[in-house]
Amino acid sequence: MLSFARFVLVRAVMAMITLVIVSLVVFSLMELVPGDCAERYLAFKNTQGSGISVADIEAERQRLGLDKPFLQRWGTWIVNAFQGEFGDSCILRVNIAQLLGSKFWLSLGVCLASLALAYLIAIPVGIISAASNNAFLNNSLRLVSYLGLAMPNFLLALLIMLVSTIWFGETLTGLFSKEFRDAPWGWPKFVDLIKHAWLPIFILGWSATAFALQTVRALMSDEIGKLYVTAAAARGVHGRRLLWRYPAKHALGPIINSLGFDLNRIFNELPIVALILTLTEAGALLIEALARSNDQQLAGAIIFLLTASIVTLNFVTDVALAIIDPRVRKSIMR
Repeated sequence: MLSFARFVLVRAVMAMITLVIVSLVVFSLMELVPGDCAERYLAFKNTQGSGISVADIEAERQRLGLDKPFLQRWGTWIVNAFQGEFGDSCILRVNIAQLLGSKFWLSLGVCLASLALAYLIAIPVGIISAASNNAFLNNSLRLVSYLGLAMPNFLLALLIMLVSTIWFGETLTGLFSKEFRDAPWGWPKFVDLIKHAWLPIFILGWSATAFALQTVRALMSDEIGKLYVTAAAARGVHGRRLLWRYPAKHALGPIINSLGFDLNRIFNELPIVALILTLTEAGALLIEALARSNDQQLAGAIIFLLTASIVTLNFVTDVALAIIDPRVRKSIMR
């Protein structure tokens, strides 16, 4: 128990160090963008007809604390970030925490649901495919997985929207109906979200399922042929009990470890899907901040929150793997 507690503590410290390093990278990239926040904001005001001067820029820099040393500004930013406070948007001049509101959590929820859908399908189907000698089943699953890897998510989104518009007169865009878009959270709004969120969840889970299916099948095929599985079968262990107790238990370790990577990959695909489906959430805001308004403060906040989610998921999966995998537990005891 003491060794396991030490393992959890070490993983927690490593997660915090990772977040600090990532925060330094994100903050440095924000600083490397030509022109600071004061210049970009006042330049934006200048396009609206407001005259600005060098004195105005310097006064804005002092107000924002941009005249302080880099390390001091980064230290302040990371301390505030761990408290969920990221200051004001450089262009919109709105508090970022208020601007994001529930949008980031909606985005994270959609991504996690897509990830759950992918693995709920890929794990049992991949295990059955690896254990089966049915050529038709294996070739069909291989075709489906190849199709999932080959067809981009945005193309699938466009195809579904086209079919829905022509046949049903419904574009299937957005996460909420008009009457619930600005309504306070409650059970009716949650039900409305479920009615609309299935499409982005399905689209984002499409390629994730195909990728996970290939991975599970490959790992299971490798484990099934090993001697310890043959020995278990010789002792009279057969069927599902054999598959889940021996090869699946060892094959799923790398799958669990890759959850953070898969979450990152799904979120990377979210912005383009959000643009197509006109989703008003963090993915769309990230594209707006990076490609249109050059609002590095808003983009940095979203990237940091995503990184924190991935690091947290990796920490949870490390602990879960140590609980379920005897090989990891054995390494902890050494």
